[in-house]
Amino acid sequence: MQNRSQVQEDRYGKLNELRRRGVEPYAYRYDTTHSTTAARALYAQAEAAGQNETTDEVSLAGRILSLRAHGKATFADLADREGRIQLFIRQNLLGADAYDLLSLYDPGDWIGVKGPVVKTRTGEISVAVKSLELLSKSLRPLPIPKEEVDATTGARVVHGGFADVEQRYRQRYADLAVNPEVRQVFRVRTRIVTAMRRFLDERGYVEVETPILQPLYGGAFARPFVTHHNALDMSLYLRIADELYLKRLIVGGLERVYEIGKDFRNEGIDRTHNPEFSMLEFYEAFADYQDMMRLVEEMFAEIAREATGSTTVTFQGTQIDFAPPYPRWSFLRAIAERGGFDPVAASEDELRQRLRGLGVEDTLNMNRPKLLDELFKELVEQHIVAPVFIVDHPRELSPLAKPKRGNPDVVERFELVALGRELANSFSELNDPIDQRERFAAQAALRAAGDEEAQSFDEDYVRALEYGMPPTGGVGIGVDRLVMLLTDQPSIRDVILFPTMRPEQAET
Repeated sequence: MQNRSQVQEDRYGKLNELRRRGVEPYAYRYDTTHSTTAARALYAQAEAAGQNETTDEVSLAGRILSLRAHGKATFADLADREGRIQLFIRQNLLGADAYDLLSLYDPGDWIGVKGPVVKTRTGEISVAVKSLELLSKSLRPLPIPKEEVDATTGARVVHGGFADVEQRYRQRYADLAVNPEVRQVFRVRTRIVTAMRRFLDERGYVEVETPILQPLYGGAFARPFVTHHNALDMSLYLRIADELYLKRLIVGGLERVYEIGKDFRNEGIDRTHNPEFSMLEFYEAFADYQDMMRLVEEMFAEIAREATGSTTVTFQGTQIDFAPPYPRWSFLRAIAERGGFDPVAASEDELRQRLRGLGVEDTLNMNRPKLLDELFKELVEQHIVAPVFIVDHPRELSPLAKPKRGNPDVVERFELVALGRELANSFSELNDPIDQRERFAAQAALRAAGDEEAQSFDEDYVRALEYGMPPTGGVGIGVDRLVMLLTDQPSIRDVILFPTMRPEQAET
């Protein structure tokens, strides 16, 4: 038997008493006619017509936030998905038997009510309850905050509530139930993803689904999660990127494709990383990375307007503008300018020493590409505020990108960086199967030397390229990081409904 607090024991007792009185505490359904917002609007119409209550009755459903009994009248606050409204419950209107049941109700219970909308003597718009039905009895008290209005400033002041951030992530259902601002974040997230789909659909892209369980993983530098398929007796990997399968579809003649889905990387957790995360990847035949830059500028501006009403957004007190165009910075030149040395001429030992000077100690197992990437993050990336396209990456950092026309030591690639984090990554995709085979071989050598994040040799992908892939531009966008930025949330766990957490200790 589970251990219960005294409050829970009281609620279980009320549940048993309700059933003893013939009340079913868990309903099957309830018909609603209005939301709290619509009920307020209905009263505004009646008031404009000179009436002190609505002609039509409303039927609402939601959670009880508070109950305040005053003899033969009770006031309650009811919350639904759109807001809250006061309930004015009188014994003579509801009936003595139904009114007597109110003593068995608690904050957190789901109820349905019917009645006209009125304004009380204190000026509060309320539903004058004529009927009340219990829809679901809450057996565990929600951490509902106490709200007050400052008499001097008129500001809303919240006391108590769900203050433990870790518990909020772990019990997201309770977090959503008591914090309307959290629900709003995820509504905006939906608008952002919808805007992505609409933007690409309007330009002739086809949304597809590619395998999450893969016999080989690739398309990014990351360690995978590994599982085992019993029937086939083989190891499978959760995908780390969608890229190689989407480009197979370009080979097959689906000239514009995209996927919004989950990727998985077996890496640490911090404010911008979660092992399970959402990505948008899209690929367009006959385009290159310059075309993709223009498309990404246009997309980000449109998504920002959809999410916030403007291309100018504020993140943690810093304002940035997503209106195009964005400046272009060379990857190597930016390192040289910020670091005061030539990264091309520097030896691996010098690169390690410079990283150690920046406070990065664990450099012994880093190869040259990894050293350059870490130097860029330390010297350049974290200092970028307004959106910038980083271009001209070293060839060894980008095994799936085409060499740059006129300078084969770098590749045709860009990263969109803003507020110190990468938001998008793009290539003029490598479509030469011979070159791709050689680069996979180089990656295999790095893996053999101990680089766990180097890419696997994907023979089937090379075979696909041998059938012929047209010139292609591709883009990957981190959905979660973009949502963080556009909703002003400091941690990736604030924009993922159920982030990865350590196991919870059993309750006592």
